[in-house]
Amino acid sequence: MSAPGAAGGRLDKIVLAYSGGLDTSVVLRWLIEEYGCEVVAFCADLGQGDELASVRERATATGASAVYVDDLREEFVRDFVFPILRANAVYEAGYLLGTSIARPLIAKRQIEIARATGAPAVAHGATGKGNDQVRFELTYYALEPGIVVVAPWRTWTFAGRSELIAYAAAHRIPVPVTREKPYSTDRNLLHISYEGGVLEDPWQEPHRDMFSLTVAPEEAPDTPEYVEIEYETGDPVAVNGARLTPATLLARLNTLAGRHGVGRLDLVENRYVGMKSRGVYETPGGTVLQVAHRAVESLTLDREVLHLRDSLVPRYAEMVYYGYWFAPERRMLQATLDEAQRTVTGTARLKLYKGSVTVAGRRAARSLYDPAIATFEAGGIYDQRDAEGFIRLNALRLRIQALVAKRGVSGS
Repeated sequence: MSAPGAAGGRLDKIVLAYSGGLDTSVVLRWLIEEYGCEVVAFCADLGQGDELASVRERATATGASAVYVDDLREEFVRDFVFPILRANAVYEAGYLLGTSIARPLIAKRQIEIARATGAPAVAHGATGKGNDQVRFELTYYALEPGIVVVAPWRTWTFAGRSELIAYAAAHRIPVPVTREKPYSTDRNLLHISYEGGVLEDPWQEPHRDMFSLTVAPEEAPDTPEYVEIEYETGDPVAVNGARLTPATLLARLNTLAGRHGVGRLDLVENRYVGMKSRGVYETPGGTVLQVAHRAVESLTLDREVLHLRDSLVPRYAEMVYYGYWFAPERRMLQATLDEAQRTVTGTARLKLYKGSVTVAGRRAARSLYDPAIATFEAGGIYDQRDAEGFIRLNALRLRIQALVAKRGVSGS
């Protein structure tokens, strides 16, 4: 079968976002058989670790005409993760957007490879029920309006992952998924997610052996560990006094927090396409950074700036979750949120203990916290007598309402 290209011709080459997992392994072979074209496999190294050890060999063995495995870890953390951490972005009940923020970078690089190789089309392995299809394709079209998008999950006849497993076995495609552990995973330096399979029952507790970045909190060390994180204009730059690159810093915190069981989340969330889904996440380093960032902000951000920024966070998080990273509204809001970060420079000291991360201390050279003003002792520039007028002025509208209500009762 042939598919139309950008100018109505036959597709001769497709760049596939390839992870080496079940879905994209089957997609790679299916595209070759279905369209009879070259498939260029692109895998982004975002910190998957050992998962990438044989990805090039697997893609070649499955039929890819060329394979790109690009190390994007520093770009990922510096240009994608750090901006959402500066915004304190959280979707719904605690999701730190680990999968959401990876998709625009993967799609961006995919478009660059399509241009470099002369491919008129790109493809992904996202299902027709999920968010990732939207995130990938919004980025494709934002960066290359005339690109042809092939989304196999929306056109092929496979009913589910059990049939993909059977297809992979029939075509001797090695995949790291079995019928006993059929959940889908996505890993990068910010997190790892688990969906599907046994997790589709929201009453079912995740299997203990499923987690890979964190130890079970009850099995974490009995002694807490302290960590100091330094910030400059809203971005973390050092851990325990050692200045590190963005990717190295996040990896270091993943290790520290992971051994204390920090960063697990079990969430039923609302997908952009309209349905609810259950996801389990491990975000050890990101969880620590969010708490540390808030601690430094508590000293350095003006009250009204902080409150206004926090009112914008849900909308910003939605933009990222839905896939509008390259949309003008996200860029505009990012500039606003980053403006608030100019003074966020300081250090947070955190305590990691059995799944929890708590603030043990914070300091900043430009701290707005002044002990001389906040003290309960006498003295300082704050005159407690001024509070009476402040309270009476703010109570005026309340007193007026009460007086009107009282007149209404007495006049009835």
